[in-house]
Amino acid sequence: MGEEYTFQELIDITKKVIEEFDKVEQRPWTVEVTMMELSKQVGDLAKHIMVFEKYYLKKREEDPNYKTTKEDIGDELADILYCLIRIAQHYKINLEETHLEARRNELKSLGKNPFF
Repeated sequence: MGEEYTFQELIDITKKVIEEFDKVEQRPWTVEVTMMELSKQVGDLAKHIMVFEKYYLKKREEDPNYKTTKEDIGDELADILYCLIRIAQHYKINLEETHLEARRNELKSLGKNPFF
């Protein structure tokens, strides 16, 4: 495995990638377009998981359009995270702190003391 990064470092790297894509895209991406891309990526993830977990007909395993590996699933998860970071950036949301606060609230709703 490669170098390990903090969550904030991953966000910073993603912001740099967003800047590079913004330079070459045919037109600027709005938050609405990012939501469409997020929806597309979730669909792609669902397809890969359905194939990987063998919910489709056996013949789809032979179809190159349904080729699936764990790496494909990971790639879709990474693309979803990219979209989430892009949306958070649009709304100026600190995704790291918001994520932690949401997890704290979940633990509290379970009657547990947040441990972080």
